[in-house]
Amino acid sequence: QVQLVESGGGLVQPGGSLRLSCAASGSIFSRNAMEWYRRAPGKQRDWVASITKDGTGNYADSVKGRFTISRDNAKKTVYLQMNSLKPEDTAVYYCSDPFGSWGRGTQVTVSS
Repeated sequence: QVQLVESGGGLVQPGGSLRLSCAASGSIFSRNAMEWYRRAPGKQRDWVASITKDGTGNYADSVKGRFTISRDNAKKTVYLQMNSLKPEDTAVYYCSDPFGSWGRGTQVTVSS
């Protein structure tokens, strides 16, 4: 059974940075693309970024140029480096794999 565990969220001021991590267990991680999503208060869950098994990243327009997705296959971990954070980035961030597995999420709050 695949388990995904997100970490790294917190409270940060506008313009600040955070790095989220998603640790996977129980899967052949290196063969899978991985994705990050987020759900802002009162809104639907939105796709943020994805990374292929070979490390190619793709981004939603709202985060392009500010967020970077990466992976460490040896550690079975995918990361989301978030820079120049804005209040509208406030959300619960989730990682997901291609088979419908989801973590419980990590809260990111951007506020002064």
